[in-house]
Amino acid sequence: MKTAVWLYLFMFVAFFDLHAQYPILSPFAISLGAAPSFIGLILGVYSITHLPGNLIAGYGVDKYGSKAFIVFSLIVAGIVLLIQSRVTDPWDLLIIRSISGFVLAFLSPACLTLLAKIAKDHVQQGKLMAGNGMVHTIASVLSPAAGAFLVAEFGFAASFTFLGWVLIVTGILAWFGVNEQQYKQAAAEMFAPHGAAAALPPGNPALGDPSSRIPWLFYAVPLGISCSQGILFFELPLMKETHGSIVTSGVFFSLISLGSLVTLSMLFLSRVSPVLRTSFGSLALALVFFGMSVHWPLPVSASLFLIGMAKGVIFPAIASFLASVTSSNKYGRVFSILSISYSIGAFIGPIVAGQVRTHTSPYFIAFLFLMLSLCLLPINRISRTVRA
Repeated sequence: MKTAVWLYLFMFVAFFDLHAQYPILSPFAISLGAAPSFIGLILGVYSITHLPGNLIAGYGVDKYGSKAFIVFSLIVAGIVLLIQSRVTDPWDLLIIRSISGFVLAFLSPACLTLLAKIAKDHVQQGKLMAGNGMVHTIASVLSPAAGAFLVAEFGFAASFTFLGWVLIVTGILAWFGVNEQQYKQAAAEMFAPHGAAAALPPGNPALGDPSSRIPWLFYAVPLGISCSQGILFFELPLMKETHGSIVTSGVFFSLISLGSLVTLSMLFLSRVSPVLRTSFGSLALALVFFGMSVHWPLPVSASLFLIGMAKGVIFPAIASFLASVTSSNKYGRVFSILSISYSIGAFIGPIVAGQVRTHTSPYFIAFLFLMLSLCLLPINRISRTVRA
């Protein structure tokens, strides 16, 4: 499991670096003179440029392995951040963020694929996915407040420069620390007799391609979740509760991650069906957004904590479901489709929020996105897939 430890370390640093930018990007764009609607475009374009990168990663990771994509993504993203530290115009920031979105699109499919290959069986696979969620969450607990503190103390340029160098160094270490060759054969053997492909009946046209058994409408859920998350990331730094304070905004982002950490620590949840966890977690998330849209009595800090708890249930469940019904030689493509769903949602969310926030609560739009995705979720077909 040495590779898993190294991989968790690299992912922690990468996620820490990326999440540290969440509370500071909107204020940075404002400092450059960007209007709220243009800020939504800046945040959204980062996600839409994920799409070509996700498509390349889907087939590239399956064919060439994860290591090269992880190293490339980290180092180039660091270089882009160094350039971002010198940006003085909103349009330049838009271009830089679009490039950053493309290069970082390789990171998530590559990491999830390697984690799935490391596992000896499906039980360990679920634990590794939960570990990925834990690492992600711990990094996101610390990083928003840290990013806000860096800007408050040293300014935007110095903060982006520091974060860029952290990514570059992490990419260099990943080249020496990640060794995936020893797991390729083991992963193939693990799923040959017992995997999802063997479970398909003779004559099934999907034989040999278990990923085709995943209903396409399942991906409506990650799309809706990322829409709501993109709306939250856009709106939170602009809320009156932050009083224009970057530090307060950073603390609010950390509260979300603390909520995720609570549910990720509830190990007994892994015994519950990932389909049920996804469904009920998404419903809970939708209800919290609805409550925020109608200004329910709970303070913003408590609402954000509940949002984090719901996310801590949903994200590991989605990854566990996809890994459990997919053969090892299809991991890259399946996780690539998942990343594409997240990217499209994260593109739509901030842009819609920027257009409607003057006359409609963006949190109500987040509620609508989530409820629509739940209505489209084909529970019966997914349950049959899991039983197969």
